[in-house]
Amino acid sequence: METRIEEIDGKWFAALEGEMDTAAAQEAEEVLKPLYNSEGKDVVIDCEKLEYIASSGLRILISILKGAKAGGSRVVMKKVNDDIMNVFRLTGFVDLFEFEE
Repeated sequence: METRIEEIDGKWFAALEGEMDTAAAQEAEEVLKPLYNSEGKDVVIDCEKLEYIASSGLRILISILKGAKAGGSRVVMKKVNDDIMNVFRLTGFVDLFEFEE
């Protein structure tokens, strides 16, 4: 699992690549922790290369969403493949996040 974040033009951008299973989620959480308090900046999460997400990965995304909303920011999930989108649908998370191509 590879996880990267950077700040560009007043927004946080995160890229998730590989399988976010329980073990990988622990490492990804350390990288993504700055997004828990996005400081009023919108967060864009690129899932184009994300192949799998476990419940621990979903918990991280919810933590990011809570922090962003508390600061008046948006969280946008980009390029989510069908398998990951099905996980969002099954968990009801599809109603919590914004999605873009």
